[in-house]
Amino acid sequence: MSRTVTAGIDGSREGLAAADWAAGEALIRGCPLRLVHVWRDDDPSAAHYADLETRRRSAEGLLHEAAGQLRRDHPELRIETEQKAGAPVEELRAVGDRSEILVLGSRGLGSVKGFVVGSVSLAVLARVRCPLVLVRAGAPDGSAPPPSAGDVIVGLDLPGTGREDHLAFAFAAAERYGCGLRAVHSWSLPPMYGPGTTDVVPVLMQETAEARRKEMDAALTPWTAAHPGVRVSRECVQGHPAQILVDSSPGARLVVVGLRQRASRLGGHVGPVVHSVLHHTAAPVAVVPHG
Repeated sequence: MSRTVTAGIDGSREGLAAADWAAGEALIRGCPLRLVHVWRDDDPSAAHYADLETRRRSAEGLLHEAAGQLRRDHPELRIETEQKAGAPVEELRAVGDRSEILVLGSRGLGSVKGFVVGSVSLAVLARVRCPLVLVRAGAPDGSAPPPSAGDVIVGLDLPGTGREDHLAFAFAAAERYGCGLRAVHSWSLPPMYGPGTTDVVPVLMQETAEARRKEMDAALTPWTAAHPGVRVSRECVQGHPAQILVDSSPGARLVVVGLRQRASRLGGHVGPVVHSVLHHTAAPVAVVPHG
């Protein structure tokens, strides 16, 4: 893996927003930005209108225009461009394997329908091994929304899975940005507690909440010790994890979630919590995979 931030662009507003956000991230990390455009060389519908050489030139022009705008906005940033012909999902996954992070755009359809990720982004997410950041378009020119002054939000699953890659990513991000970090955990009572246990439930809820807060403190202690300059707050509430994360995200600078990748006969799988957060969170979302 090279110290490179990679953004996949396709000429859409969302792709430009991804490139804009990635440029800021590359500057903060002190590494180059790579802009990548993948076009299908076996797409019969596109081939009907343009031959391969014309499509190569179109890809080159798209990359040149995007890179030129970013160089004007960030003259100190080193920018590389790369066009690839092939299957977008596989090519982006391969490029991501050579990067610190991969950044892609996602379509937004408003507050009611939420954050529509798109088939390519979801397919890449299910396969990529590096952190993937999904960025929603902000301004009409396609640039990303200005960085929020808010905290980095990280979803915390208890008990831990033994892999804390997303915590490492979240604390490092908060340290780079100079902002706080808010760890969010939700819990619920077992379904066996129903109407017939009314007297027991309040006590059980209090005990469960206290136990989970202690587990949160234990899980976060190594990271607060390693990053003493990061201001950390905790949110431990009853509810569905996806809804709690979405409700916590307005104004966030970045939302970070972990993704345990599971292979199946149908390919990679994105769990319901990650899927829901991606569809309903307006802030940039970093998904950090682990095996």
